[in-house]
Amino acid sequence: MFTGLIDDVGTLSSAAMTEAGREIRVACRYDELAVGESVAVNGACLTVLESGSRWFSAAAVITTLGRTTIGNWREGTRVNLERALRVGDRLGGHLVQGHVDGVGRVRTVRRENDAVLVDLMLPDDLGDLVVPHGSIAVDGVSLTVNAIHGPAAIQLSLIEHTLRATTLGSLSAGSEVHVEADIVGKYLQRIAAPYVARTRARV
Repeated sequence: MFTGLIDDVGTLSSAAMTEAGREIRVACRYDELAVGESVAVNGACLTVLESGSRWFSAAAVITTLGRTTIGNWREGTRVNLERALRVGDRLGGHLVQGHVDGVGRVRTVRRENDAVLVDLMLPDDLGDLVVPHGSIAVDGVSLTVNAIHGPAAIQLSLIEHTLRATTLGSLSAGSEVHVEADIVGKYLQRIAAPYVARTRARV
């Protein structure tokens, strides 16, 4: 479990297909990672395979590759990093599982006063899981939905700290990002599904 508050921005020093999946090696500030520990890499929960002073390696399996952009990562790719939440830690963002739901695409990026507004197209099946001023994780960053512009179109408002402390400051039109919807919305959708289906059947 994570919070969406980024610990560090790492840089890939290598990426290649191995028996473990697409294996990446990440240069970072961490020097105490344990083998088997979970780290969110751009919001995707990956298991540490090896680690050393200021680096670790992890691998994404086929299922993960199918719903993320990890297959396109190359040496030099910058990634948002977050270690797993410890019991007793402050929950400054929101509950993030590290289970990427899909890939969103940035439509526009523009500055307005003291913030940068990002219009983002979500995968179609995630539109019903967002609400105005609700939470969403984008490339692992806990963000607030600023506005909803369509069935699967949302607007994000990025403050200066987020732009400096994460990779989101480099977003531009056409950028692809990992999206994880709020787990509360997922459970509510699941619980309500039978009632919604019965209501629609009567219409």
